[in-house]
Amino acid sequence: MVWLLLISAITAEVIATSFLKLTEGMTKLVPSVVMAISYIAAFTLLAQALKKMELGIAYAIWSGLGTAAIALIGIMFMEESVTTPKLLGLALIIGGVVMLNLSTEH
Repeated sequence: MVWLLLISAITAEVIATSFLKLTEGMTKLVPSVVMAISYIAAFTLLAQALKKMELGIAYAIWSGLGTAAIALIGIMFMEESVTTPKLLGLALIIGGVVMLNLSTEH
C-alpha cells in the first residue's frame, strides 16, 4: 500500500510539473488549475506514504524518479534535446534511487 501511495504521489507530481510548462507563466487557466490540483494531490499522497516510509528514502525515490520521468517527457513530447550526458545523468539518477532503496532495511 505504501508503494502505491508513493508511486501515485510521483505520478501526480509529474503531471503537475508537465502542466507547469503548459501554464505559460500561469497565464492559461486550465493548465494552471490542473497543475495546482496535481501538486496538492502529490504532496497529500507523499505525506501519507511518509507515515510508513523513511523520509530520506521516500524523498530520494520521489525526486529521482520524478526528475527522470520529467526529463523523458521533455524529450518525448516537448522537443527537448537528447544528449549523451543527459542520458547518462538519467541513468545515474535511477541507479542512485535503486542503490538507496537496496540499502534500506525493510
